[in-house]
Amino acid sequence: MTRIDLPGADRQPWGVPDAERWWTTLREIGSVKIMYVDLTPYAGREALALSGLHRDEQARWSRFCYPGPARRFALCRAALRHLLCQQLGCRNERLTFGAAQHGKPYAVAGNDRAPISFNVSHSGNHGLIAYAPGGRLGVDVEEYAARRDFNLLIESVFGVNERADLAATHGRSMIRLFYKLWTFKEALIKALGLGFSCDVSQFEIPADLRHGTSGTFAFPQQPTSEWRVEFLGTAEFAAAIAYEDACASEI
Repeated sequence: MTRIDLPGADRQPWGVPDAERWWTTLREIGSVKIMYVDLTPYAGREALALSGLHRDEQARWSRFCYPGPARRFALCRAALRHLLCQQLGCRNERLTFGAAQHGKPYAVAGNDRAPISFNVSHSGNHGLIAYAPGGRLGVDVEEYAARRDFNLLIESVFGVNERADLAATHGRSMIRLFYKLWTFKEALIKALGLGFSCDVSQFEIPADLRHGTSGTFAFPQQPTSEWRVEFLGTAEFAAAIAYEDACASEI
């Protein structure tokens, strides 16, 4: 991926030694890079992550009531900081975060909004960070797990064709399809950046995506804007990314 030059930036990023990093490259799509973040419990790793967070982020970490969410926040945020500092060529202390109207975060280097797009998701012991030089993108990961509220969720968030596909599957196959469709929808609304104002029950995942691993999608209210969508799942988790073509264009 091409390094992004930020005018006037210090070129000494905060970093974690290669041997101690808890993230690895999962996939590259043009200039879109998707990193897998290992969120398994490890006290030394979490301490290292916390040392790279700003004071307000450390305070946020301390307010978590349970260790799991606290660990996932620290490890994902520290990995994100390292990756963004590396791409922007800036010091860790110069990197802050802002939020758009519906809550989607963006990076600020010094006093300027940084020319980079990113999105983060985590579930259980698995995290994903996606980033690109421009455009909009969204990523979602969900650890496979049986849920008591499957039927309720299927009725409330999926359309007629999606429900028919789910009804035709059983057992683990149904669970995997459920999470595949779920991550597609979550990645798309996160890419769009409208947060909870976008009702996922109002659109369906097209047949080629329901039965495949990649394709295009257009929101009903924006039929002329196409999104690329790809499934990133493994045997342990379902995951998907949605992005504009501008994200994947090499620069």
